[in-house]
Amino acid sequence: MTDVEAPRAHAARSIRGLDREVVVRAALRAIDARGPHNLTMRGLGQDLGVEAMSLYRYVSGREDLLEAVVALLLDSFRDDLDETIAGTWQGYLQTLAHAVRRIAVEHPAAFPLVATRHPAAPWLRPPLRSLELVEQFLSTLLSHGFDDDQAVGTYRAFSSFLLGQLLLESAARGAETGPAEDPLDEGGASVPTTDAAAGTSGNPTVMRLRSLLSEDRSTEEFEIGLETLLDRLELRLTQ
Repeated sequence: MTDVEAPRAHAARSIRGLDREVVVRAALRAIDARGPHNLTMRGLGQDLGVEAMSLYRYVSGREDLLEAVVALLLDSFRDDLDETIAGTWQGYLQTLAHAVRRIAVEHPAAFPLVATRHPAAPWLRPPLRSLELVEQFLSTLLSHGFDDDQAVGTYRAFSSFLLGQLLLESAARGAETGPAEDPLDEGGASVPTTDAAAGTSGNPTVMRLRSLLSEDRSTEEFEIGLETLLDRLELRLTQ
């Protein structure tokens, strides 16, 4: 083997076994160890023993990589929910809440990405931010007798509870809760909110309830949440 051929052979061996999933899982490990702000293509390449440019075979850049990490975290529990749903809506919400919390506990440095990255559509809320997950959420509640307004209201309240509670928990575990950085256009990376209607055709409940999901009820939700908290505190004090 000549001196010119040797580096090429080494490069071929280095990228053997790499694919998009391997790269994304390595990125999650890097975020767990060093935080999302310190994730770079060069550093990830070093972790995998390849040149940074080799990673662009599998991801279009850092923006694409962060989106893929969020998708990996959500997919890690979403596919198992059907098998663990209890026979009541309360059981479903408890199962879902604990599944999302598991992300915050096991990956506290990565969880703020779930909370702060662009959702699949601007009228969806983190951490329940994917169309498929919200479709499952709404259709499950509707199957338990909720009407449209009740199902959407529960989605809003449930998301707000999870977001506030789990961001605080992640921060207590040392996570940086600000966005990793402003999105960069790297190789045509897909930013979910560029098309708010993307993917809704496969999620009929989300499509039907989109107008309700888009309503701004932030003031009402704040007052209800505050009132609920005060009621709980009063009940505790009088017991």
